[in-house]
Amino acid sequence: MHGSIAEGSIHAPALSFFCELDQAALARLFADPIVIEHVRMLNAGICIGLRDLSTERAAVIRHLNEAGVPLTAWLLLPEDQGYWFNINNAPEAAARYAAFRMWTAAHALRWHAVGLDIEFDMRDLQAALANRRYLARVLLRNLFNTQRRRRAIAAYCALAEQIRADGYRTESYTLPFVLDERQVGSSLLSRLLGLADVPVDCDIPMLYSSFLRPYGTGVVWSYGRNARAIAIGSTGGGVSVGGADRIAPLSWEELARDLRLARRQCDAIAIFSLEGCVREGYLERLRSFNWDAPVEIPARAVIRIECIRALLRSILWISARAPQFALATGTIATVLWMKNRHR
Repeated sequence: MHGSIAEGSIHAPALSFFCELDQAALARLFADPIVIEHVRMLNAGICIGLRDLSTERAAVIRHLNEAGVPLTAWLLLPEDQGYWFNINNAPEAAARYAAFRMWTAAHALRWHAVGLDIEFDMRDLQAALANRRYLARVLLRNLFNTQRRRRAIAAYCALAEQIRADGYRTESYTLPFVLDERQVGSSLLSRLLGLADVPVDCDIPMLYSSFLRPYGTGVVWSYGRNARAIAIGSTGGGVSVGGADRIAPLSWEELARDLRLARRQCDAIAIFSLEGCVREGYLERLRSFNWDAPVEIPARAVIRIECIRALLRSILWISARAPQFALATGTIATVLWMKNRHR
């Protein structure tokens, strides 16, 4: 976990870019033909955040279809419905997919996959940022609303099956700690935050080192281990919540480092975001990128993240077995009390 990884014979991974723009900005981005040319020369796909289902957006999608760019439909909701999918808006998510199917058929659009972004409820997040007292209320509501969570998980599983039945590959964009929960059989954090862990064809953990400086590289290396695909970033862009848009995007040196670290871990890499890469001039540099170049393993950052993850998994493991611990503790206490009583 120290030193550097030397040059070898590493080939380019399967690349894709997230693009989360409103309709007008999306049209401006792809009005420049060089953007599509760069993406095509990289053999990359684009994951389009469907912030609306407009005729204008469909025209951009058709243009990308005609250019032969593989596209993923990243399903999103209006902000007043929570934006990302969660246990509070499963019916709205199903309705959104139904509307997406009709919109896709009406405009003869082609998709390679459909992505489910199951994160916090934006309404709760914005309210908690405005009033910290609201956060405790949300966490407790989510933790004890087991019926809503059970119904939402069933609805999302049915939605994923419907997407597969329609001939699409399913993706999920995952917060990193969900991988720790799965490893120890817990769901504590997911319950607190109102998330639903849904089986899909490909989970893509979001390992954005720009949000986690100075230990972000450790997150990429630690959570990237054994992953089929990972997402790195951010190069800028996305919705503005909690001041995320004020965090400095990855420099070229940071992006190059994360790309090489990610490539040592998996064969598929998503970059957030396409619009950030265009603004910073990274697309052209990626076309001549040397994946074989040595990269320094962030030893101190990895050790720090591994220690945090070990502690987190221990807490989650205990939380998942709290009834057993309570029963064992009660049994031991009863035995000791009876022994002392008969002395």
